[in-house]
Amino acid sequence: MAEVKAAQVARQLDYPADRLEIIIARGRQPSVQRNVATRAAQGEWIYFLDDDALPAPGNLRRAATLWDDPSVAMIGGPNICPPEASELEKVFAVVLSSWLAFGPSRARYLPVGPQRNAGEKELILCNLMARRDDLLRHGGFNEALYPNEENALMDQLHADRKRLVYDPEFIVHRRPRRTLPAFLRMLRTYGRGRAEQFRSNPTPGSAMNFVPPLFCLYLVLLPVIGLLPLPMLLKEVALLPLSFYALAVLIQTLASIPSAGIVRSFLALPLVVASHVFYGYGFWRGLFTKLKATTGRSDVPVKLEKS
Repeated sequence: MAEVKAAQVARQLDYPADRLEIIIARGRQPSVQRNVATRAAQGEWIYFLDDDALPAPGNLRRAATLWDDPSVAMIGGPNICPPEASELEKVFAVVLSSWLAFGPSRARYLPVGPQRNAGEKELILCNLMARRDDLLRHGGFNEALYPNEENALMDQLHADRKRLVYDPEFIVHRRPRRTLPAFLRMLRTYGRGRAEQFRSNPTPGSAMNFVPPLFCLYLVLLPVIGLLPLPMLLKEVALLPLSFYALAVLIQTLASIPSAGIVRSFLALPLVVASHVFYGYGFWRGLFTKLKATTGRSDVPVKLEKS
């Protein structure tokens, strides 16, 4: 069976090897796999990595400075596009790290600000440490959700007055999607996951996530408005939001140039628009999907390997 890159790199973390337990959970539903691995683990802290997330050597040392605070339930940081990624992947990284496309969630893809208390929109499960007892106390990850299973759990921990800490230097290197179709599917999946999370665990923090689906609805209605026998002034007013949106996309493109360069920034421009359209479409879809059981998914086999 193929070796997992994340496990290879995890063995090289700057931490005593006899205090590390590496568990690989293989399956087809990540939230189920993580719950099974969490129950099997022996340590106080669990460091979740995706199979292609390569952690920086000093991550555990950095996190250890926070372990003695019982209020800290999770520690995370960004997953960054590595230098060896293709040019297309680097364009995707520009989109992921842009404010207009991802808002505060851009901190998941770019080191942003100082170490601080964070919300669920800034942390991501491919690079996340969690206190095992807190996970088990809340029943683990919601197995009806993938993605966004970690976001729902973070909301519960936050309501329990636990601290979620974002450290911009607690990084992993992870390549974005390799092709345009895969990137667009990811955006759609993120939208679906957010809608399913809202249905399972509605919170005020999800309000902003309704903007992309409402934008998609607006785009669908624009041609209808154009065909209706309405005064020209009303039709022109209906176009104003689209004009402001186009200006915002242009401003975001210009703002990306100092860090990403002119070519990548302008190549990212249509993908910023696509991020809203595909996310919005996925959100609408997620409002009507059938949710499965939240825990105990015996229909999803998981194979554990320890090293």
